Amino acid sequence: MKKILSAMRKGIQDYKMIDEGDKIAVGVSGGKDSLTLLCALSSLKKFSEVNFDIMALTLDMGFEGTDFSEIQSLCDRLGIEYILKKSDLAEILFNIRKEKNPCSLCAKMRRGAINDLARLNGCNKVALGHHFEDVLETFFLSLFFEGRINCFSPVTYLSRTDMYVIRPLIYVAEGDIKGYAKRTKLPVVHNPCPMDGKSQRNTMKDFINMKQHEDKAFKKKIMHAIQTGIDPWKIEGLK
Repeated sequence: MKKILSAMRKGIQDYKMIDEGDKIAVGVSGGKDSLTLLCALSSLKKFSEVNFDIMALTLDMGFEGTDFSEIQSLCDRLGIEYILKKSDLAEILFNIRKEKNPCSLCAKMRRGAINDLARLNGCNKVALGHHFEDVLETFFLSLFFEGRINCFSPVTYLSRTDMYVIRPLIYVAEGDIKGYAKRTKLPVVHNPCPMDGKSQRNTMKDFINMKQHEDKAFKKKIMHAIQTGIDPWKIEGLK
């Protein structure tokens, strides 16, 4: 956790993600990334000079057999309020609309539901568990599949809900998250989504790993290019 906290604190400080009095909703999907973010923010809160509160929100997509009870138990141990909202998103995407490439629409609908739930519970920020490799994958997804230079921003203002979305783990390597989740036996919820492991993001992950094998500095070079070359990533003007 010490290594994760160090990288997370740097990301938070570089992009001014957390302010005094914030109430932050952590979007907890049940995966290793969001659970690690929840634990890391809980640890940071204990010694941070900035006073802020956190709560955890999960959108149950409606896949049969998913059980979030262990996440409730984790939140109880951490002393964090946990809200689980049930939905029929899986039914809509796969049985009604029969989407062939549902990932983008699914992500948009899930984010919208979490943002609305956060606002209803008095939060002014939503924290998502995107890590270092997610940044690179998103960049290449935009480049190869959309034909543009783009990536999500560390801090995004949502005018519709008057809320900020923050991504505190952007400097944290996925390998460190995997290691932490395994050592601490985080209650990761199995993802029954039929697109798991088959999306374009997985193609980008394989591409990046191949290039990293060829050039050990590849990931760092791309991150530097993103930070210095894409306007939303420039620190000035973010807020």
